[in-house]
Amino acid sequence: MQISKRFNSSIFSSSLNRITLSLFRLGMILLLWTFAMLGYNPVPQDTLLLEEVAVYAPELDRFSQGQKVQAWDSETLKEFQGRTLSDLLQERSPVFVRQYGAGMIASPSFRGTSAGHTAVFWNGIPINSPSLGQSDLSIVPIVAIDKASLQFGNAGALFGNEAIGGSVHLGSASSFSKGVHSSLSQQFGSFGKANTYLKGSFSNEKLSLSTKLYREFSKNNFTFKDLGQIGTPERKEDHAQVQQWGLVQDLAWNLKGNQQLKASVWFNQADREIQPVMGSTSHDQQEDQSLKAVLDYSIFGNGSVLQFKTGMVKDELIFNGGLSKTSQYFLGGDWDKAFSDKWTFKGGLRYTRVVAELSSYDKKDDRLEGYLSLKYQAKENLAFSTNFREVMYQGDLMPLTPSIGMDWGFWERGEHSLLLKTSIGKGFKIPTLNDRFWEPGGNPELLPEESWSGELGIDWKVEGDIQWQNGLTYYRMSVDNWIIWLPKGSVWTPENLKHVSNQGVEYQGSILGNISDWKWGLDWSYTFSRAVTTEGISENDPAIGKQLPYTPQHQANAKLRLGKGGISTYLSTYYVGQRAITADNPRLMDPYQLFDLGISFQNLRWGKVTLPISIQINNLFNTDYQVLYLRAMPGRSFQFNLSINL
Repeated sequence: MQISKRFNSSIFSSSLNRITLSLFRLGMILLLWTFAMLGYNPVPQDTLLLEEVAVYAPELDRFSQGQKVQAWDSETLKEFQGRTLSDLLQERSPVFVRQYGAGMIASPSFRGTSAGHTAVFWNGIPINSPSLGQSDLSIVPIVAIDKASLQFGNAGALFGNEAIGGSVHLGSASSFSKGVHSSLSQQFGSFGKANTYLKGSFSNEKLSLSTKLYREFSKNNFTFKDLGQIGTPERKEDHAQVQQWGLVQDLAWNLKGNQQLKASVWFNQADREIQPVMGSTSHDQQEDQSLKAVLDYSIFGNGSVLQFKTGMVKDELIFNGGLSKTSQYFLGGDWDKAFSDKWTFKGGLRYTRVVAELSSYDKKDDRLEGYLSLKYQAKENLAFSTNFREVMYQGDLMPLTPSIGMDWGFWERGEHSLLLKTSIGKGFKIPTLNDRFWEPGGNPELLPEESWSGELGIDWKVEGDIQWQNGLTYYRMSVDNWIIWLPKGSVWTPENLKHVSNQGVEYQGSILGNISDWKWGLDWSYTFSRAVTTEGISENDPAIGKQLPYTPQHQANAKLRLGKGGISTYLSTYYVGQRAITADNPRLMDPYQLFDLGISFQNLRWGKVTLPISIQINNLFNTDYQVLYLRAMPGRSFQFNLSINL
């Protein structure tokens, strides 16, 4: 109670509280408005604007030739409603997610790199914490986003700081001339789970509005074997409760025939009891509150788009009474132009202002980035892209960050086609504010981490009654100036000491077909990752030549789907291999494999109201496992979902 009082009084200024309250009221008004206008008859959409918008796609689609990209459709995101981004990445991608328990901190690891080597974006603005250099995916609910995609490997030239191992792209979707839609969803599940979601949208040919309100709660009172006590007794977790609520408001407005204004606001608050390690009885508390906002103004021309973007990210956290506040402000613009059927250009600037107020330090940071992308469509089946980025940091220019890639559809026979993809690029990561300014121990003289990486992949597609797709990618990466915290007397301080080499193979495939009126599909992936320390803190460092901690060499997942009409079911599984606990690898954690089962009925109706329901069973065989050492994870759990769509 004492922490909550302090949180409410200090985490936001009074003006920000008023803004948040106003946003919440606005969301409620829009939802009520949505319910009140069920009889609205939409006007057909202007196709000219749709054609112009289609010309303008994000960098992930237009200038990432040669790089591996994975995206999820809306149906996949629906299956993960009531779950978090960390669950989606762990179960449906080659990314390893380090989880400190159910609902606890979760961070991604692309291709053996650390969480700090992953850039996370929301509607085009970076949202990683500037103090920690990473994002907690456990408090990113799937219900808050409309789109999610991953880019693998170095993309410093395309996306900037931190995109060494990969990047995560989240976003909102706008639609026009769809009329009024609204839905109320309620979920109940094991371990005290109770989630409520309310969505409403309205759109005509000029205006698109969408509101999402959510509240999620889980007691997380699962039973587990306590390996930290003699005899490993079975006990029930009594300090892992998680609750959060949030509001997402999206607006898109076609001002004229060639201009569009888009705005998005996302407020989220999460309160957590931090799950203790096995054998301990700690009672840590953590409260997170964030406000994100972005505004885009676009002018569409003849094969071109001029866009201006501004946004902010405010994060505030209290851990056991200690308050940390960071704010990021963004201002930028770019010009995207197709000069011909062969040449496409994009160039722009982005200014970032960071303000941090922590118990250990108060600092401000300014960065200016200039970027340039070119795409050359040599033939219909052959495309090249090159990207450059220059960053000014602390008044100094960083080394130029380049990349180049190629997509070549070199073979096509009937229903079969082969696509070769290859790329090479440089990445960088500016030291975090904690690395530079934490007291005691921060090191202002740290150099940015730098990397070079390349990949070579081939995709095989088969069209027809049976659709088949396979992709095999080999990658190799080298990271220099890897930052590591080391003790100096009684104080820990970071140094640029390590050199890490990563290489591996990623294989993903899918097959779709029909059996009578039934549609079926199978997706699968396998990843082999070898990430080792090649230069350590000394010549005799026992970590040299060893796999990085908590980096599995083997990882795989698969999902079988079957559906007819509005009935569908799935069985999915994912496997995580052995992981080392420390850098010198004296102890390895056991591998584990989990299975999930689900069934849904989408076409249940009551008059004009649809009532989709679904049932999910996670960890079907009640497997006892740990992701991180002595961090308990739940066994078998059930989840029931009911929605009312108007």
